[in-house]
Amino acid sequence: MQTVETLNEGLKRAYTLTITAKDIDAKVDAEVKRVAPQVRMPGFRPGKVPVNLVRKMHGESLAQDALNSAIQQGIQDLMAEKQLRPAMQPSVELGEGYERGKDAEVKIALEVLPQVPAPAIDALTLERLTVPVADEAIDEQLKKFSEGQKRWDDAGDKAAEQGDLVTVDFVGKTADGVAFEGGTGTDMGVEIGSGRLIPGFEDQIVGVKAGEEKQISVTFPEDYQAKELAGQPATFDLVIKSVKTAGESKIDDDMAKNLGLESLDQLRGLIKGQIEQDHNGLTRTHMKRKLLDQLADGHDFEVPPSMVEAEFAQIWSQLEHEATHEADPEKAKAEMEAEREDYQKIAERRVRLGLLLSEIGQANGIEVNAQEMNRLIAQAAQQYNAEDRQRFMQYVQQEPMAAAQLRAPLYEDKVVDFLFGKAEITDRETTREELEAAIESEDGFATGTHIHNHDDDHHGHDHDHHGHDHAAEAAATEVAEPKSKAKKATAKTEEAVADSGTDAAPTKKPRAKKAAPVDAETQVTEASPVAAENAEGAQAADAPVKKPRAKKAKAETAGE
Repeated sequence: MQTVETLNEGLKRAYTLTITAKDIDAKVDAEVKRVAPQVRMPGFRPGKVPVNLVRKMHGESLAQDALNSAIQQGIQDLMAEKQLRPAMQPSVELGEGYERGKDAEVKIALEVLPQVPAPAIDALTLERLTVPVADEAIDEQLKKFSEGQKRWDDAGDKAAEQGDLVTVDFVGKTADGVAFEGGTGTDMGVEIGSGRLIPGFEDQIVGVKAGEEKQISVTFPEDYQAKELAGQPATFDLVIKSVKTAGESKIDDDMAKNLGLESLDQLRGLIKGQIEQDHNGLTRTHMKRKLLDQLADGHDFEVPPSMVEAEFAQIWSQLEHEATHEADPEKAKAEMEAEREDYQKIAERRVRLGLLLSEIGQANGIEVNAQEMNRLIAQAAQQYNAEDRQRFMQYVQQEPMAAAQLRAPLYEDKVVDFLFGKAEITDRETTREELEAAIESEDGFATGTHIHNHDDDHHGHDHDHHGHDHAAEAAATEVAEPKSKAKKATAKTEEAVADSGTDAAPTKKPRAKKAAPVDAETQVTEASPVAAENAEGAQAADAPVKKPRAKKAKAETAGE
């Protein structure tokens, strides 16, 4: 086998491998001898089929397998000899005009990882902004719990007022009097003044009494989720089933017991713990932003364009998806285009930070152990139904890309925690509002990363298997919570307040968020497939071979 380097420019490399027909024939001979004892043919005893007949029957497929095996071996040898660390999966193409019995010319093109300078981590300084939990914050949450446990008393003949709960049956109709799909429901509870329904609906049932029938007219919002109704006038025929008024709700031990707790003090303790957890998450996010800012400011080296392009594609795809949910998608896309260059810089920054964090993790022996990985897989499997969980777990164990995506967030957290331990940290108390503002400021712009963690010996694998045993990781982005005005402690109770439960209710469409600067309010990337490919060392020896236009050779990957 002969190897000729055809390109060495920056991080780009290209080679031509020439695999002789003699080498390919030798592999065919070896494969024929291996499979001959297993071949069954009428007229011959098992395992006694002549080798020449085996070659005649299966020669074409065996030759293709032999060529593919030779290509894979050639790529492995090339990577080892040249000490190449692919940034992405190499491009592998069989030369034009290849025919069986002739030498095979294979073209390989790739980008290699840069030599990352030893990261400067001994002079890191960070400020830890902490938010104490005030009694007023706990009282606010208790009040919301109390409101969520309202006692509704029958109002009798009383006309409905603001704050009352009206239960109705309804039939929605278009302007021409035809009932529309999903517009019919029974026993829907409407708390007047809650703002849960489309504009005008709640206001028009003020004054109704139990047993009455009423028709109301509304216009659906322009951004209503059912496009055929968006912006259209409609009527609703209502039958008023009951009117109820809110009884007094007390914040006491009884309220706590209704939630399955022993006392009000226990409830206060749980709420305090949840608020502390929320604050700690914001504190960590802010510290991580500042940490990554320092790393980015202190290091500048060339990164593989293919990795940047792949990262940018991931960001852009997410932004395009978000734009489709805007009130004016075309305007949102135009704003994106105006900021395209900024997002390109964000992608480059993420790749560089990922390589830096990878280098730090490798140099300091940071890894995700088997027990932690099993826990990650088990947690991810919970999103599937019982019959699919085992299949998912087997898939992750067999597919290194999927495993890298699961492993990535924990690996990044470990590297970040290591750096926190190295940094000089000062503490300062602040308010939640100030902490959120600091997170959303331009100072913390675009701190998402993707770690590319590579071992020096990551090419020494048995490529007869799909698994690869190198410790490469793809890191997920950890970003700020978007203002987080809804407190976690009351989420379940607030859901319980809306007791209608009908899908047919003319509810408001939640406003789509504006596509904000990356990492300011929007989590643009997680453990992207692109990053997973990077993490797995590009699986150089398993790179798919492009088929030439000549039909004779079909060199595919070994395992496919």
